[in-house]
Amino acid sequence: MRIAVDRDLCQGHAVCESEAEGIFVLEKKATTVTVLDRSPPEDRRAEVEAAVRYCPTHALTIIEED
Repeated sequence: MRIAVDRDLCQGHAVCESEAEGIFVLEKKATTVTVLDRSPPEDRRAEVEAAVRYCPTHALTIIEED
């Protein structure tokens, strides 16, 4: 899996950071999230899926890789 962020949609609510700590981070004074691990291990999938599901602006997407 690979994580994509639509920076036009992201408003920096940091819900993803609370759902998947260590994968997403919102730096102080930043307006959009930074993805620390664009291809996290499969054992973190549930956290990433929760981050995508609960993003208030639907700015996150999981792209399945072959």
